[in-house]
Amino acid sequence: MGRASKSPHPTRGRPGRRAALPVTAAALLCVLAACSDGGGPSDPGPTRTPSGTTGGPTTTPPGTAEGTGPAATAGTVTPGTPDTESPVTQSGAAAPRCHTSDLRARLGRPSPGAGQRNFPIVLTNRADRTCTVRGYPGAAFVDADGRQLGPDPRRSPDTPAPVTLAPGASAWAGLTFASPEISGARTALPKELLVTPPDERDPLRIPWTAGEVPVGGNESSVFLTILQPGTGG
Repeated sequence: MGRASKSPHPTRGRPGRRAALPVTAAALLCVLAACSDGGGPSDPGPTRTPSGTTGGPTTTPPGTAEGTGPAATAGTVTPGTPDTESPVTQSGAAAPRCHTSDLRARLGRPSPGAGQRNFPIVLTNRADRTCTVRGYPGAAFVDADGRQLGPDPRRSPDTPAPVTLAPGASAWAGLTFASPEISGARTALPKELLVTPPDERDPLRIPWTAGEVPVGGNESSVFLTILQPGTGG
């Protein structure tokens, strides 16, 4: 018998050297850029809340206890200055909404302007828990019989943000109108200013002692801003 010939093929089962996988340019770029699971940053969408909390010039009446109350609409003037020392934080933290019964309302210190009257409407948390307000309050001037004087205020085009109120902390919204002596608007003398917190139906009553307000004619619009931290003075 002759000598067995060697097989022309390598022996199976012998471990071979595994070829390294190539690193693609896209993979390297992802490492350097710290890619997110979603493939890129997410864009926050617009938010909308009822009863005076949207950022646009839409009208949503907040109502009153009897179902007939003020409704805020769109404006442009921002009176007053935020109180940076107030123990209020502005954030998206989940906190219970402030109800009318949690708050008390007052007019803050007026801020004079060129031919304008500016008043901060101040809402203070009188409850023993933290709560949140967001957007526009409702506001209306009423006479001694409770009848509304003039149209609803117009809203400023601001973007609402939650204002978290610890017990005793305050938020304010600016109420402003042209001085009737200068504008020549038709006026009336209110008995009270009704203020309805955002998303609520029951109003808070503020005695009005600041004189006549415009209710008709040229330059008679009253403007209202969003709530922001502090007392506006």
